[in-house]
Amino acid sequence: MKKQSKIIIGIFLLVGAMVFFASLLMLIIGNRLDENFSMIGIRLATLFVAFSSFLSSMLFSLLILMHNKTVVKYSEDANKRAELFREQQFISANYSIIEFTDKMHIYDESTRYIDRLIERKSGLYHMAKASLSIDDVFANIDNYQFFSLKLPFRIAEGKTVSSITFNRLKFERSGKTYEFFPPENQKESFTYLLYDEDLKRNNVIINLIVDKESQFFKTRKINEFSKIKMNINMTSILGILIKGNSELFFSNPEQIEIDGSNTYKINSSSFTMTEMPSIIKNPQINL
Repeated sequence: MKKQSKIIIGIFLLVGAMVFFASLLMLIIGNRLDENFSMIGIRLATLFVAFSSFLSSMLFSLLILMHNKTVVKYSEDANKRAELFREQQFISANYSIIEFTDKMHIYDESTRYIDRLIERKSGLYHMAKASLSIDDVFANIDNYQFFSLKLPFRIAEGKTVSSITFNRLKFERSGKTYEFFPPENQKESFTYLLYDEDLKRNNVIINLIVDKESQFFKTRKINEFSKIKMNINMTSILGILIKGNSELFFSNPEQIEIDGSNTYKINSSSFTMTEMPSIIKNPQINL
């Protein structure tokens, strides 16, 4: 815009100088034009005045155009800043951050949900152990084990949570890690959010797929883990998305439940935000 303004101003000065010197020249040689050309000189002078007026009008219109463009750009910038400020205010008042508390449970996934997984051919609510193919799971269901991870949580800050998704889960045991990722055809895995009426607490449940040779979890045995790391995405009820990393530290299983599941007491949890909060423009609805 500045370069364009300099060019237009330069043209204005050049044309103005030309008009000025032409007018001065005609003033000096006016008598000679009158003696030699008579009516032709007058016509030339009239033509010159008309041409000068045209140039003046054109330059004036260009200056108005420049001014209007400047005003429009200023208005657009002001509107963008105002919109950004409104979004920041909305985000700061409507985000959600959760904290995992109480006891974590790992148990065999319900056969009802396994049947639904095969029927729908969709791993939307599942995470698979690293290197596993979801298509092979669908084709060879008997070669795999299915577990559910249930984590109680509370709202640490902000509004009610509408959805929680995972990008990665990492279990650590005596220097060995077990990593889980969403199936290769999706970016994130969705979770079930359930409210326990008896205990008055919220729970997030994600399903895990491992091969049968894996030593990740053995039902009716004590499975020790030292830590869990999670890449987690939380969306508030008003559509504010927060992404971050969460780590859970807990004691070894206190007991093996009747159904063979392991219960772990969560001693502490931490959350680190990895991206600035944002508003979800087109929320995805998953049924």
